[in-house]
Amino acid sequence: MSCRVLYIEDEEHLACIVKETMELKGYVVLHKKDGLKVLDAINDFQPDICVLDVMLPHTDGFTLGASIRAAHPQLPIIFLTAKSQTKDVLDGFTAGGTDYMKKPFSMEELMVRIDNQMRITGQQEKTGNSKSKPQMQLGSFIYTPEKLELKDGNNIIRLSAREAEILDIFCTHVNTILDRHKLMKLVWGDNSYFISRNLDVYIRKLRDHFITGSGVEIITLKGKGYQFSVNN
Repeated sequence: MSCRVLYIEDEEHLACIVKETMELKGYVVLHKKDGLKVLDAINDFQPDICVLDVMLPHTDGFTLGASIRAAHPQLPIIFLTAKSQTKDVLDGFTAGGTDYMKKPFSMEELMVRIDNQMRITGQQEKTGNSKSKPQMQLGSFIYTPEKLELKDGNNIIRLSAREAEILDIFCTHVNTILDRHKLMKLVWGDNSYFISRNLDVYIRKLRDHFITGSGVEIITLKGKGYQFSVNN
């Protein structure tokens, strides 16, 4: 069973990136852009955890968190905020938060923190990353996400966690255009110059794995992004 995340965030672009990334990793995500009717959403959606931005329209996240805690004492709450003062952190925990993350944050860290909250509450089997991913045929390769492994005949390539994360995203965009900035946001939560250079390194590594004639090619489309071309 997948972890069910109620995600409350008013920044639409950020929310889209976070929601899509988590769903790719196996989480079930319900996004709300403000605090209105959140308690009704909890009753209907039955989340395992709330990820809650502090700066929201209509009501602040701390007030909303306190209301959630009063109605659902066992529900974990992770606060997200750009505020970094010690008092803000203390206010978050006082308002019922079980964890606190400062913006900007990496998707990898957010999911680790969600999984940690699930372990604390005894719901480890529900974490999104525990969801089994099927093997995939990619040209002459067999890709096994669970093992971070590409196999071509007797040749086995062990992928790094970051290589596998990027490849997972490519596998959901086979033979379509994947925007470069979107890819950086999905993987790192950022599209800065430094992140751009990191992406270039990992794209080169993946291209080295998919040798000529394998039926797999990562095509750069200048000004647009990439096309992950697969011929099975």
